[in-house]
Amino acid sequence: MQNFDLTVKIGKIVLQNPVIVSSGTFGFGGEFEDFFDLNHLGAIIPKGISLEPRKGNPPPRIFETEGGILNSIGLQNPGYKEFIQKKLPYYKGLKTHLIINFFGNTEREYIELARRFESLPGISGLEMNISCPNIKRCGIAFGTDPRMAYRLVRAVRKATTLTLIAKLSPNVTDIALMAKSVEEGGADAVSLVNTFRAMAVNIHTKRPELGNVIGGLSGPAIKPIAVRMVWEVSQAISLPVIGMGGIMNAEDAIEFILVGASAIQIGTANLINPRTGIEVIQGIRKYLAQNKINRIQKLVGAFG
Repeated sequence: MQNFDLTVKIGKIVLQNPVIVSSGTFGFGGEFEDFFDLNHLGAIIPKGISLEPRKGNPPPRIFETEGGILNSIGLQNPGYKEFIQKKLPYYKGLKTHLIINFFGNTEREYIELARRFESLPGISGLEMNISCPNIKRCGIAFGTDPRMAYRLVRAVRKATTLTLIAKLSPNVTDIALMAKSVEEGGADAVSLVNTFRAMAVNIHTKRPELGNVIGGLSGPAIKPIAVRMVWEVSQAISLPVIGMGGIMNAEDAIEFILVGASAIQIGTANLINPRTGIEVIQGIRKYLAQNKINRIQKLVGAFG
């Protein structure tokens, strides 16, 4: 088969292809190794990590909707200490990039985590989830206030030299404004979109389908909105954009790339077809061959 240049650059990271598996949908990676060679991926982003362990939200935590999934996992994770002791060693056997998704309830927690991950070998970059509650501000999210997002990213930027990606929430009035704020704060890239706040009610029990009442909607149902947001952000900032939101196949991935995404993340699709990642890579190669395009970079922002 003809050789194609699928490499993309995100900050200091050079990915062998634009396909990344998204945090929270790929476990810690090892769960998928029986389905395909994980070394073929552009990067792996494991389950998000906090400073201390989190138990997550009460069940039920997942509910299937028309064209998507509602989830309310509550960012359950083993915490930093157990992650580096029991999970991190697994990645030493992989050749692909490891990007750590992390979050905190306070600015201090974000800074401390970034500082700790900075000192560990084998980590290519950090993805800041800034859609988490800020306890000191009565539950307001860092990711919905441009000024708070700017200050947080600026503070974390000083704590690490690793490539820093800000993961943006779609639950805002102006996604481009949020992207500009984190760009000014010193982020190397942005990833979007995270899930949309949503809920479902059982008409027979008259109770919510999720134990936490409200969850996050992902899957094909959100793709057209996610594509629009990625396009708006790519027009507003000069940073690389990593697009996600309902990508189920190579055609979906290419759509995001055409509107400006340098790379893409696969999330919900991993829960339906664990081979989605490798199939998307193969599908992108096929598309490039059919259209006589030798570099994936030629597709980025080619829309219009």
